[in-house]
Amino acid sequence: MSIVTFDAQVAREKFLKAPFALQHGLADHPLFTLERLIQLAQSMPRDRIEYNSGKLLPGQKPEDIPTIDMAPAEVIKRIEEANAWMVIKGVEVDPDYAAILKGFVDAAQAAAGKKADDYSDLQGYIFVSSANSTTPFHVDAEENILIQIRGDKFVHIFENGDRTLISEEALEISPSKHRNQHYDPSFEARAQVFAMKEGDAVHLPYMWPHWVRTGGRYSVSMAMTWKTPEVNRLNKIRLMNGTLRHFGLPQRAPGVSPAMDGIKVAAHDAMRAVIDPLRKSEGMRRLLRGAIYGKKANYYYGKDEKKPV
Repeated sequence: MSIVTFDAQVAREKFLKAPFALQHGLADHPLFTLERLIQLAQSMPRDRIEYNSGKLLPGQKPEDIPTIDMAPAEVIKRIEEANAWMVIKGVEVDPDYAAILKGFVDAAQAAAGKKADDYSDLQGYIFVSSANSTTPFHVDAEENILIQIRGDKFVHIFENGDRTLISEEALEISPSKHRNQHYDPSFEARAQVFAMKEGDAVHLPYMWPHWVRTGGRYSVSMAMTWKTPEVNRLNKIRLMNGTLRHFGLPQRAPGVSPAMDGIKVAAHDAMRAVIDPLRKSEGMRRLLRGAIYGKKANYYYGKDEKKPV
């Protein structure tokens, strides 16, 4: 099987617009063995790894998420009995994973009739989860193809234009906000469920709400994400809105005031030009998040973990 396979007509109709199923040829790739993933985790800064108990509800409140008292490598090693959920973020810093990401997303873009490299901010997130684990209800602020490597996964996806599910305020971006969103069981009547086995994948466009559960075996999957120019622009506005709201200044949704949106984009770019050179070390990233957004911005560290030096 080629690295990515899907119906070209479906892709041209739905790519970047609506979810659809596809297939991939990476299920047996050596980069996704537990041994290789342990090596990857050991090479990553701690703030690029998040893990907790997998025994959660779709509407789990962030403050009620049970933690796991193990090092990241040990969680992966014991994933079959750890009852854990883990994500390793930004794996594109490893050249081996970067090559897989680039080849896959370029092939998907081309097959959907887009320019192969007409995107930016290519990132990879690898999920390692015990059997019967849950990723609660949330949205992702990028375009995404989730590929299933090992085990089974069920992805419950909801219409992204339905503001009775998630409000515009909840879509604002802020490091001080946990990704979990409010969920009510009544929402489930509106879900489209994709049952994924090894070799299956699903395209999740920008900001489509979803929650995920694994089957009866441990699971390894990878989210391949990228941003279009429009996604980049919307994220800058939503980050500025979330930041200003954090300081008590609620804002209008993107598109309501194009002139103000333009000011926010310019302000975002100016601030990032100053801050980004300072974010190269884990210690500075943690310091800056805490200084600007408060303690909640570093929620994915364990309560007793020391600050990096």
